[in-house]
Amino acid sequence: MSDVTRAQHGRPVHHWRRDLVELAALFTAVAVADGVANLIGHGPDGPALLAISAVLLVATAGFHTWWARRHGHAPPPGDTGARPPSEGRAGGLPAADGLPGQDTGGSEPLAGVEATVLLRMRTTVKDAPGSLAALCTALARLRVDILSLQTHPLADGTVDEFLLRAPAELASSEITREVARAGGSATWIERADAHDLVDAPTRVLGLATRTALDASELPLALRQLLGRCTIRSLPATSPVSGRATEGAPVEGALEDTVMRLRAPEGGVITVERPYLPFTPTEFARARALVELDARLGPRVPRGQDMLTLPEGNPITVQRADVSDLEAAKAMHERCSPRTLSMRYHGPVGDADRYLNHLLSPSFGRTLAVRTASGRIVGLGHLLWDGDETEVALLVEDEWQRRGIGMELLGRLAAMAVEAGCASVYAVTQASNTGMVAAMRGLGLPLDYQIEEGTLVITARLDTTPAAPQLPYAHGHAQHGTATGTTPRD
Repeated sequence: MSDVTRAQHGRPVHHWRRDLVELAALFTAVAVADGVANLIGHGPDGPALLAISAVLLVATAGFHTWWARRHGHAPPPGDTGARPPSEGRAGGLPAADGLPGQDTGGSEPLAGVEATVLLRMRTTVKDAPGSLAALCTALARLRVDILSLQTHPLADGTVDEFLLRAPAELASSEITREVARAGGSATWIERADAHDLVDAPTRVLGLATRTALDASELPLALRQLLGRCTIRSLPATSPVSGRATEGAPVEGALEDTVMRLRAPEGGVITVERPYLPFTPTEFARARALVELDARLGPRVPRGQDMLTLPEGNPITVQRADVSDLEAAKAMHERCSPRTLSMRYHGPVGDADRYLNHLLSPSFGRTLAVRTASGRIVGLGHLLWDGDETEVALLVEDEWQRRGIGMELLGRLAAMAVEAGCASVYAVTQASNTGMVAAMRGLGLPLDYQIEEGTLVITARLDTTPAAPQLPYAHGHAQHGTATGTTPRD
């Protein structure tokens, strides 16, 4: 019985008149039933009639129930079956449109949906029919979904590389044991992310495009192609000792966990991954990227930013390379011996020997500050140093204390964040208060260490989301300093 007909001020309103009518009808029905029962019950066939009536009523009720279930009820006129969305979410879309186990931006997982993680797994199996099938069956028993598969043929087997979606509570050790039972050996597992969902050919083409646009992208492309590894670029001649560096064969060399590739400028690129041997397929891909870089020759993006210093002087900031070597040497000649010694930590006469190494895109990225006449008055270097990244600054004496050093350092840190670097370090002297102040001006967590009488300042880039929006690339230079660091050999 429906007793709610409308709502007023958010509360249900009852019809008291309808309640009285229904109550009167109930009493009337009871009185009529009592009268009929007395009339029939006192007759000669009263009990029989009551029993027959009860059977007929039960049969009628049963027939009505069967008919209702078979044919149902037609919707009321104008009812299309649509229902308004619930109060908890907007209409038109389901509450959660992500895949099971997919991160939906920090929301709670749906009830009944199993939380999953992405994993990269590599294992070696015998090159025999059915070996891959056994491996897939073992993963299926653990409720692990195979998203992609790459095979790396070897002389005595095959390395299978999987991208997996596994239950979050499933331990990597359990996967390793099950894979070993299925015939896999030398199994390696690590967490993956959404970027690994891109198939291998697409990822390689993207890395080749980045390398073609900017020569300094080659070490970063190799690292993304090969995963966790240490990449070192050695010049053909050491800028410190002047001795020639042992080169690599033209076709490169692969030795288990180390590959050596001939660098485009004549040096050598060493890639090391001690925890996992390289496969011939990986070696071929890395060599193809290096050959592409060598064929395209030196190249850097030539865009520039126009800035105005606080006192009104216009300057430009743009990428530099070995084609700017003579202009950089001319800046060295205008710098004081003290500025050069604080920058290079060595004999002033050796300063020019560093420039060819520092300006080469193979070893990092260089920013040059130019005046309106085109003269270089400041250089900032972002240098790839194995697993680490170094920043170094040099500003001409007359242009120091105008914010150029701070501008360069902020842009270099933003480049490091874009390249996926976790930190940058600067090597300077404790007396170089300008460089210390510039590093502190980044607003990032800093670590200080003394190494062989020099101060090493490390800025951690992966601890703050604000790092990519550093304020030094917004069009106006900030007050700062200019002298800086020297590269490690």
